[in-house]
Amino acid sequence: MALKIGDPAPDFTLTAHDGGAVALADFRGRRLLLWFYPEAGTPGCTLEGRSFRDQIEYFIEHGIAVAGVSFDPVERNAEFAARENLPFPLLSDPDRRVALAYGACDHATAIQAARMSVLIGAGGLVERIYPQVDPRDHAARVLIDVLGL
Repeated sequence: MALKIGDPAPDFTLTAHDGGAVALADFRGRRLLLWFYPEAGTPGCTLEGRSFRDQIEYFIEHGIAVAGVSFDPVERNAEFAARENLPFPLLSDPDRRVALAYGACDHATAIQAARMSVLIGAGGLVERIYPQVDPRDHAARVLIDVLGL
């Protein structure tokens, strides 16, 4: 069954690029943009990650946390976060369980996550699904949606 707006966001706990555990419950009381990306350090993912980095103050100002998810190992996500100075957690989903639950891949043997995002509300319900995004302007489009512009 596909995830829909208004559904409870699927629960998760994943390892972040700093080695710590990050759970959906950590974000209760604020919104979360769960950003799925295909591969750390690739051109599109770098462009998109920088865009979130460069606009993170606007996300914070509007009560939205950002977390990235890929199938990359923790070490690769750590290198990506350090190289690009990304101020949000990059989560490793090696068994694809979270990506499957959120619709970022179709099967447990998928090579990469789809480039998509899910905006989760402060109460844990799915507010918006971005099924196909352009890495050049995705962060700005989310902000436009949130601000109602």
